[in-house]
Amino acid sequence: MKHSFLLFLLWVCALTLCGQNEGPNEKVVITSSGGKTQANIDADGVLQVNVSQEEVQRLKAQESVRYSDFGAIGDGKSDDIAAIAATHAFANQHDLPVQADEGVSYYIGGGERTAVIQTDTDFGTATFIIDDTNVQNRNAAIFVVRSGLRPFELDSISSLKRNQSKIEVTLPGTCLVTVTNSNVKHYIRFGLNQNKGSSQTDIFIVDRDGQVDMNAPIIWDFDQITEITALPIDEQELRITGGRFITIANKAPSKYTYYSRNIAIRRSNVVVSGMEHRIKGEGDHGAPYGGFLNIADCSYVTVKNTTLTGHKTYRTIGAAGKPVSMGSYDISINRALNISFVNCKQTNDIDDRTYWGILGSNYCKNLLYDKCTFSRFDAHKGVANATIRNSTLGHMGINAIGSGTLTVENTTIRGRSLVNLRSDYGSTWQGVFIIRNCTFVPAGGKTNSPILIGGAYSGQHDFGYTCYMPERIVIENLHIDDSNHPENYPGPAIFRDFNPQMTDDTYREEFPYVKTKEVLLKNVTTASGKELRVSDNPFMFKEVKIRVESESSKK
Repeated sequence: MKHSFLLFLLWVCALTLCGQNEGPNEKVVITSSGGKTQANIDADGVLQVNVSQEEVQRLKAQESVRYSDFGAIGDGKSDDIAAIAATHAFANQHDLPVQADEGVSYYIGGGERTAVIQTDTDFGTATFIIDDTNVQNRNAAIFVVRSGLRPFELDSISSLKRNQSKIEVTLPGTCLVTVTNSNVKHYIRFGLNQNKGSSQTDIFIVDRDGQVDMNAPIIWDFDQITEITALPIDEQELRITGGRFITIANKAPSKYTYYSRNIAIRRSNVVVSGMEHRIKGEGDHGAPYGGFLNIADCSYVTVKNTTLTGHKTYRTIGAAGKPVSMGSYDISINRALNISFVNCKQTNDIDDRTYWGILGSNYCKNLLYDKCTFSRFDAHKGVANATIRNSTLGHMGINAIGSGTLTVENTTIRGRSLVNLRSDYGSTWQGVFIIRNCTFVPAGGKTNSPILIGGAYSGQHDFGYTCYMPERIVIENLHIDDSNHPENYPGPAIFRDFNPQMTDDTYREEFPYVKTKEVLLKNVTTASGKELRVSDNPFMFKEVKIRVESESSKK
């Protein structure tokens, strides 16, 4: 009896400490004092869960747990978040999968409570109504997918070099390493949303012997390191399936107070499949969203067969004191590697400009769209290697800065340019573009003079790094549907006029732009019959070698 009581105390303490490590809105205490199973949030915000010993044995015997086992009502009106969080806490403790009850509707109110997912979860045909009209903490996720493994510091590493293949550490297994130098600022943003930049950051994968995965290499030189941590990568895949989620939109002022009432994925090796997210109640104003699927500090995450929704575009005052359109996302990816979206789409029209582009990302490597129909692909603070294939992109098209290889294949792009290099971050891409077997419908078919590579660069702003255009651009089997063009249309241009002031050798760039060396064109056709030209500013691109290759000349 005494031995059993001690084991029980250890069980309770372990669960309590786990909650304390993760934040106040995730604290859980499970007791077994007899009586019915129930979950309540006390005055201190701690989730108190009681499960009788008989019920523990029954739930373990059925080899899964349901939200109704912990008191969820599922009538679409009663707030079920405490029962949902309790179900996952118990499942995590006993390594049991979670199954939503079929066909029910779970209402989730504005209280501050996060359910931690650490086991396979099947949301099935259940509906989850997330009411954001009166929220205690807009930063508190509804669900967080988290590893049971814990990060640790790598104090022995004091510097790193770009493309370094090995670091001198011995690790317990393959780890995700995140490194920061707060003494160096990158991405010093230019324009209406200007800022003073962000600390130099990188993220990469290292095996137990310190070998760096060169498919996602170190992309910066770190002369100093102010913080470096390693997070072990779970070897077992975690699966999250199904679920129909409805967000009742917030009514907050249109300011940059992002809402994160979402599913936050913070664990590597996760597959999300068959999920749907819709939005109701958007009015003439509201605060933006930081991604219903918010993926960060992880690797090897696949989202497939999933339907999401673009958020309405609102206006606010930017950092420069002038009105700006305010970004709001249903997908947000930050400091993440090897993230794939396969056979995904959105509910609203990808050409409807009243809705913001669906995805935003920062500090990522190896992003993939495959068989997706989305309004946008976007890399804000850089992506190293990205692939878009078998997809259709809408009014916001492809917006990116970064390095490595950007590959676009078998895809229709309906944005204002084929690829836009974001001017607010220096229109930089240190690497190559490969574009094959694509169709470009400029501005979704509206009257337009198409540009293939968009961007702008004055040479007078310090972004915190040298800015590059793609060293080499390969465009093969591209059809440009420029049938709806203006009068006196001279034909599509390869490059936008990146700097209208640079018209002769007298112009001086304080921060010189490293321009493209070569463009290879093969089988580029236009609906208008007009041929490609270099740019409205031929002087700026006078040293770019344009090579047109025919079938007979292909090596």
